[in-house]
Amino acid sequence: MVLEGSSEALCPPPSLELRPSCNKSQPSPPLGSSSQPHDGVFPEDKEPVKYGELIVLGHNGSLANGDKGRRRSRLALYKRPKANGVKPDVIHNVSTPLVSKALSNKSQHSISYTLSRSHSVIVEYTHDTNTDMFQIGRSTESMIDFVVTDTAGSSSSQGGGSAGEGGGGGQSAQSTISRYACRIMCERSAPYTARIYAAGFDSSKNIFLGERAAKWRTSDGLMDGLTTNGVLVMHPAGEFVSEPAPGVWREISVCGNVFALRETRSAQQRGKLVENESNTLQDGSLIDLCGATLLWRTPSGLRHTPTLKQLESLRQELNAARPQCPVGFNTLAFPSLAQREIVDKKQPWVYVNCGHVHGYHNWGYRKEKGPAGPGGTSPASTGERECPMCRRVGPYVPLWLGCEGGLYLDAGPPTHAFCPCGHVCSEKTVVGWSQIPLPHGTHAFHAACPFCGTWLTGEQGHIKLIFQGPVD
Repeated sequence: MVLEGSSEALCPPPSLELRPSCNKSQPSPPLGSSSQPHDGVFPEDKEPVKYGELIVLGHNGSLANGDKGRRRSRLALYKRPKANGVKPDVIHNVSTPLVSKALSNKSQHSISYTLSRSHSVIVEYTHDTNTDMFQIGRSTESMIDFVVTDTAGSSSSQGGGSAGEGGGGGQSAQSTISRYACRIMCERSAPYTARIYAAGFDSSKNIFLGERAAKWRTSDGLMDGLTTNGVLVMHPAGEFVSEPAPGVWREISVCGNVFALRETRSAQQRGKLVENESNTLQDGSLIDLCGATLLWRTPSGLRHTPTLKQLESLRQELNAARPQCPVGFNTLAFPSLAQREIVDKKQPWVYVNCGHVHGYHNWGYRKEKGPAGPGGTSPASTGERECPMCRRVGPYVPLWLGCEGGLYLDAGPPTHAFCPCGHVCSEKTVVGWSQIPLPHGTHAFHAACPFCGTWLTGEQGHIKLIFQGPVD
């Protein structure tokens, strides 16, 4: 919801009309749960216009309990049959006790800024026929188009499915994701620019920034603010698919302005305004909601990624090469993409410190070494194994193909795996994601596997797989 763009006086009168030149906000009706692959709303009589897709990191193709309606791991945003955007219209200075009365019009979108117990500023929004709005948050209310729950990333391996239970059917008891976390405004005409704003409108079409929320009056006399845990965005430094390189994490305000990060996630003091950056999403932009991180992919960017059919073909090509365990000489095979978390008896395993691929075996703990000496760690006590090919000691995990094509940077062969989780994808994909620090907690950042959320380990965070072909 954009309040920027106005040139009104620094101290507005009790009621002030905002010029229609304000170029930010854009709302839209909730995406219904349709039979389309990734819920979207679009006219049926013509080819739908896709603005882009949002993919939740840490889920390898679907939520742990399956994608259901608006609660899913991936959502495509399509042009709506009818615009539902809004833009700033009038600003009111009112007495705080009268705020509820001023907001009694349920058909009027508005943002309320409580400055003190006696003074509030209310910005009314009017319909914008040029934009569509999509709202994201933890709430399951109908105005939320994309229901997102906490993703349980961690420093330990998550196996082959999604990253924990937080993104499944139930919501986290102590979720840090806001019920109305953010909104994305998409222009209905080419080039279909998408912009992100912190906070979303509730069931009464209101956004409330309480007395303790970070808020301020801007230089043009309007208002702006930050949500409690903030909405962070990182745009890639270059082309996401050609020269992937991480950008800088920034915080997005309620009006779509860009700021440096606060000292801690919920600090009341805002960071410095970054005037040469914008809230316009581009292919590869990451959106962190303090509990879940979303990836924005554009239609042009998605054309470089493998489809589910192509991923299945890559799996069959791997298995057609008949990789063998170099010790047991049994043929290995990657399980079907639909099989998650349950390890197949033919599934390949890897020593993540060297990349040698084997079949499963339950030896190699080097138990004879006993407890670790000073500065060492006992393989037996950590579950680490000694590779029989090169004698390097480290984690020994099953390999899983990355099933979420939208997380790939190209459609190259699956030759590498993330460490220590064992998710397999192309070399360009592992190199790109291993460079990206993802927010964790209030001020920590860690590179993580995009398919499961596991923090990456080792010097590079990934390993080249060494397969042995059939002896015959």
